[in-house]
Amino acid sequence: MTFFQELFTNKIFLTAATGWFVAQILKTAIHLFLTRKFVAERLVGSGGMPSSHSATVCSLATAVYYEYGAGGFEFAIAVILAIIVMYDAMGVRRETGIQAKLLNDFMKLFESKGLKDFSSYDTLKEFVGHTPLQVLMGAILGIVLAVLIHQF
Repeated sequence: MTFFQELFTNKIFLTAATGWFVAQILKTAIHLFLTRKFVAERLVGSGGMPSSHSATVCSLATAVYYEYGAGGFEFAIAVILAIIVMYDAMGVRRETGIQAKLLNDFMKLFESKGLKDFSSYDTLKEFVGHTPLQVLMGAILGIVLAVLIHQF
């Protein structure tokens, strides 16, 4: 069997990938509903509701649980990875987004005062991290998807 045949028949990988995919679609739909603007970057970008990072790692951990049980090292690795990813999304990455917004606001202020001409390339990405609610919703989504996929 080739690498890609093995990969695309790996139920754990497919479950995690589905978690990411569904979260990205939901994130894009929610952003469209709230802003009335379709932003294609939301389909692959970070930040927003629900957290696709959380959905991915929680669906991964849940799929590993179903395959190997809670006592295996595989589950331990998946759970620790999930904790680190979700903690990082709410911590460092969220703070980075808050700082980016503040710096972008400063750049707009400076530009409006004629102090400096900023190009669109200088705008920092503000959708980087997640609120605790976005992480929680992503985690729930990932677990629910993994349970549903495991039923089939």
